[in-house]
Amino acid sequence: MEKHKAIPQGYMTVGEVAKKMGVTVRTLQYYDKEGLLSPSAESEGGRRLYTDKDLVTLHQIMSLKSLGFSLDDIKQRLIYLETPTDVAKALTKQADDIRRKIEQLTASLTAIEQLKAEVLQMQTVSFKKYADIIVNLQMKNDYYYLIKHFDDEMLDHIRNQFDKESGFHFMDRFNRLCDDILQLQKEKVPPESEKCQQVVKEYWDLIMEFTNGDMNMLPKLMAIGNFDTVTNAWEEQQKIVNAYLEPALQVYFSKLGVNPFEEVEG
Repeated sequence: MEKHKAIPQGYMTVGEVAKKMGVTVRTLQYYDKEGLLSPSAESEGGRRLYTDKDLVTLHQIMSLKSLGFSLDDIKQRLIYLETPTDVAKALTKQADDIRRKIEQLTASLTAIEQLKAEVLQMQTVSFKKYADIIVNLQMKNDYYYLIKHFDDEMLDHIRNQFDKESGFHFMDRFNRLCDDILQLQKEKVPPESEKCQQVVKEYWDLIMEFTNGDMNMLPKLMAIGNFDTVTNAWEEQQKIVNAYLEPALQVYFSKLGVNPFEEVEG
């Protein structure tokens, strides 16, 4: 009873602080040892005493810890509270950290939902493809969903043929060319016209660049292009592009005097 009387007004014991803030006494002792939060005073009986200011500092520590910061990081980020401006600055910092964490968690949740959708569409277990999809989601590659259409041989070819930058560049060129083809289709430009055949040549050159001249990859590419089930706007667009290109490619190959698809089949 004498010990309790020795505690000055406005101070709290380590046990009281632990109870108020939902932490253990051992945690508070550890923070003291690590120099994160030392008691503001000590009672005549040698008990550690904390103030309301210490509670605010402890809240900073707990908030930063919940956001995944290490204790060393927290030491660097703690704002010492002496004025109203200091308190406002500390709260602003915490709010900014929380917003960033929310953004990260939102991105992670989106990636998980996207991966789940791809897994259900694949209907088979392929951890290699799952890993590829995850990597492409991390790179913010908007075409991650194409991976489910590729077999292991095609995926190995893509990895060897493209890095992140060149892969994005290729898809950008491919999509711009597809936009041109869609415009031709919209304008009802005949497949045999010079305007259409020029675009077809550019398209075929891109296909050859993608395959690195390996004709054996053509049937796989054509199979990928013929989506059984359209799951997004890009795939819907590709069906229109392919339908327009088919007769235009026949004209193009006829003028060349060769048909790469027949050569592969032969």
